[in-house]
Amino acid sequence: MHPRFVFSGYFSRRCLIISNTAYQINEEIRDKEIRLIGEDGAQLGIMSPADAFKIAVEQELDLVKISPASNPPVCKIMDYGKYRFEQSKREKEARKNQHIVEVKEIRMSPGIGLNDFNTKLKNGQKFLQEGDRLKVTVRFRGREMAHTNIGEELLKKFAEECSELATVDKNPKLEGRFMTMFLSPKAK
Repeated sequence: MHPRFVFSGYFSRRCLIISNTAYQINEEIRDKEIRLIGEDGAQLGIMSPADAFKIAVEQELDLVKISPASNPPVCKIMDYGKYRFEQSKREKEARKNQHIVEVKEIRMSPGIGLNDFNTKLKNGQKFLQEGDRLKVTVRFRGREMAHTNIGEELLKKFAEECSELATVDKNPKLEGRFMTMFLSPKAK
């Protein structure tokens, strides 16, 4: 095979648009008649888009269709560039303030020592204080499967130690060789 066909260096990217906020502005508005709102929010009445555009040009602003679904469509006179800038600022601020809740996992075995348990407990409490959900798992190997009650007691003890920071979402449940329990932080 020719080397040019092995790696062409071309990758297609697929972009996902989360929200489509493309407004029709100025000459793009092709409706028969529109309801016009002034820059200050006052109703200016129903008129043709050409007349509304003339009013917007006189005020050195843009004519923006803000509600295309209504009958007749609603257009507003505004500074579109300034509007888009303020909108992007608001979206950026909203993204900055949101906290993404992650699910952290802690794994143990039924024969875990006291110091190891306390270390896992401290880590779990730290995750809960940071606002993350916690999945606590006990893994059973070989003959440990005959003593699943030990794992259940271990998980209940873990939940009891974290009771002031968290609430139990899912009680301990055995699935195959793993017994899991979910904790979520209490609302502040």
